[in-house]
Amino acid sequence: MAKRYVVRYGSMRHVAEFSARTPQEFGRSESVIVRSHRGTEWGEILCEATERTREYLGANDPAGKILRLAGPEDERHRDQAHQLERDFFTGCAEMIVERKMPMQLVDVEHLFGGERIIFYYLAENRVDFRELVKALARRFKTRIEMRQIGVRDEAKLLADYGDCGKPTCCNTHLQQMPPVSMKMAKLQKATLDPTKISGRCGRLKCCLRYEYDTYEEYRRELPGVGKWIVTREGKGKVLAQEILARKVLVNYEDDRRVLVDAADVLTVVSGKKRGEGGEPQGQKSPPPEAGGVQRN
Repeated sequence: MAKRYVVRYGSMRHVAEFSARTPQEFGRSESVIVRSHRGTEWGEILCEATERTREYLGANDPAGKILRLAGPEDERHRDQAHQLERDFFTGCAEMIVERKMPMQLVDVEHLFGGERIIFYYLAENRVDFRELVKALARRFKTRIEMRQIGVRDEAKLLADYGDCGKPTCCNTHLQQMPPVSMKMAKLQKATLDPTKISGRCGRLKCCLRYEYDTYEEYRRELPGVGKWIVTREGKGKVLAQEILARKVLVNYEDDRRVLVDAADVLTVVSGKKRGEGGEPQGQKSPPPEAGGVQRN
């Protein structure tokens, strides 16, 4: 049975499982030549495929085959392809300007095997690029593919390092870029200054999403802010939550403010204390006096 490996390939850092029918074994970070659905491509071995990697990738079938380990001749061929990409980019950009097309060229990818040239571009609306494709095919004598992308994909293509000092997540390990909201930043008590929590793409950083599920799970286990609780030290009102520490800041009836572990909370009383707009849960309001009017 052919061994399988997880390979990263292409300008968009696609990650997929590839089969290897050669008896040679491949190690982590080794460069290989693979055959994908797009053509012959340069790839990098990440690890051997396992059930866990298949679950992560969401696919059981291999995306192609590993043809061979990349050698010196392959490296020279790859460098030549990268040099050609500069000419492809300049030529396409000139044609876009000549035709006054409402699109911004971002990057170009020339497949290792030369089967096609892929142009990545930004545009606010759909663009009719049929004439442009024909002109590019005549000039470069190969198959042309135009791929519209978003600003987060642009960062995936062009960004290098993030504010943390590490390579950006979008061009290393992220398969899908998750939706991120300000709610996630607030829950984690991160700064709400957009300039400090935005990534290279100008959108909220993907890493705000990583710990959100854990924060949300812990938050549900803690009494909410404004709730009255009972501990061994008495009754008090929750002023704040320390989510990761799994503690709450409690203001007791004698005005002491104490951090209380979630495990020390004996009872959570819904609502507000009498005299502050309501009663503790379980107590009923007295019936209105006879002849009186009950106000809502």
